[in-house]
Amino acid sequence: MKEIFESTLEKLLADQVTLDLVKASEEQGWMEPLWDLLQSSGFSLAAAPEESGGTGLGWEELNGVIELCGRFCLPLPLPESILSNWLLGACGLQGLNCAVSFAAENSLQWDGKLLSGSVRQVPWGRYVDKLVTVVGSESPVVVVLEPNSAASSSLSTNLAGESRDDFIFENYLPIDSSALPSNLDSQVLLKGGAMLRSAQIIGALEELLRVSAEYGNERVQFGKPITKFQVVQHQLAVVAENVAAARVSVQAAFEESGSAFPTLQLMAAKICTSDAASVGASTAHAVHGAIGFTQEYSLHPLTRRLWSWRSEYGSATYWSKLLGKSICEMGSEALWPTITSGDLNV
Repeated sequence: MKEIFESTLEKLLADQVTLDLVKASEEQGWMEPLWDLLQSSGFSLAAAPEESGGTGLGWEELNGVIELCGRFCLPLPLPESILSNWLLGACGLQGLNCAVSFAAENSLQWDGKLLSGSVRQVPWGRYVDKLVTVVGSESPVVVVLEPNSAASSSLSTNLAGESRDDFIFENYLPIDSSALPSNLDSQVLLKGGAMLRSAQIIGALEELLRVSAEYGNERVQFGKPITKFQVVQHQLAVVAENVAAARVSVQAAFEESGSAFPTLQLMAAKICTSDAASVGASTAHAVHGAIGFTQEYSLHPLTRRLWSWRSEYGSATYWSKLLGKSICEMGSEALWPTITSGDLNV
């Protein structure tokens, strides 16, 4: 099933997601025909259990799917829909076969019936039909909201031109709700979002490395391709090393994810991929020179997403501080057992 999903999505995205489409999405917004293709293929429900209307794929089977979204700079919330439907399924709720996103940040207050407060930084919020978030910390509840029913909204975009919107709800009755399972905590969407962005970063970095090497072989300076110069070879080799190391960390996070997200592995994945994004983007622009910043070339959509995604759902600094604090609080004797077991509770 993993190979079928990946090959099907790769062919669909290769046929549909061109540089012109990515540029058009930043100017025009929602790409309805492309979303209809993705939705009809069942990708958004891939992680939802069969009894909730999904395919029941595990996260270890979806790693490649999320990477493809990053590689092609997919301007639609497919990763967000996959995570949202996974969480709904984990709560025993029916999957949503529509455009759905999630909010990892909110200040919602719930009296058991009506909600009031704000949700922040919702990916593609203005375009989706539903959004999922977690309310409360001691007895967290998953709720389903409709962005178009919000009392007010504040619309913005990240550096890549992707929608990141805030909504305020007043005395709002959720579409659906359910208690969060005991094996998940109130930060499940922050953790899941970090894992998604880590995989998307890997996909974008793989494409960035391919584009940079291809350009270096074509660009001739002083009578030979610039990739024949040792300094350029070294720069690209450093990027490749960072991508390889980050890819292993992402694979570990996805493979260890089952009914919950492994804290230590996802921390490592977000730290490694965010650092690799910084190294890869700067090196790619150094290799390309001025052409890398032009609208007509495929590099800048990749690097703008890398710069955006590395900060979303916790930057490398955020997760590094949290990791260091957790390790220090456990004491030196717990360090090696934590590393070998991969079990870190934060």
